[in-house]
Amino acid sequence: MTSIKSSRILIIATNGFEQAELEVPRDQLRANGAKVDVATPDGKEIKGWDRTDWGRPAKADLKIADAKMDEYQALVIPGGVINPDKLRIDADAMKLVRSFLAAGKVVAAVCHGPWLLVQADALKGRQATSWPSLRKDMENAGAKWLDERVVVDNGIITSRKPEDLDAFVAKIVEEVEEGRHYRRQAA
Repeated sequence: MTSIKSSRILIIATNGFEQAELEVPRDQLRANGAKVDVATPDGKEIKGWDRTDWGRPAKADLKIADAKMDEYQALVIPGGVINPDKLRIDADAMKLVRSFLAAGKVVAAVCHGPWLLVQADALKGRQATSWPSLRKDMENAGAKWLDERVVVDNGIITSRKPEDLDAFVAKIVEEVEEGRHYRRQAA
């Protein structure tokens, strides 16, 4: 069991992340005492998308390729359309996602972020949610898609949209404190 106050959490993102979906988890997890790092493809600052237009920048702490899964208790994947669409074809990002999944660590994805779970073949036989337009993608990947604020299946946390972020972050805290998840590989 790991206290959230002694945990390290990694957020991966690139330009076009949905503003609230990076900032709210980052800030709330830090307020709960976690050390939160933001990793980007080149280790440089990225620019958010705030609902209908470009938003604020977010500082990067490291490059995705330099992030080491064993230094973190959880991985958070913000949505937006642009961010996960770019990351799901980024070899370093996908290698990192797969390493967290294989290690049984908490993986949390919101909105369009579950595209990376689809790409990692991590959803077959699992319950999950996402932004509604991803429903068919999720079902085609073998997920049982649910229209709920937050869905957890053995340490894999998914959520739908910015309005669900408080429940999403609360579930991240709960799952991190629960510890490692010895999950079966997706069927």
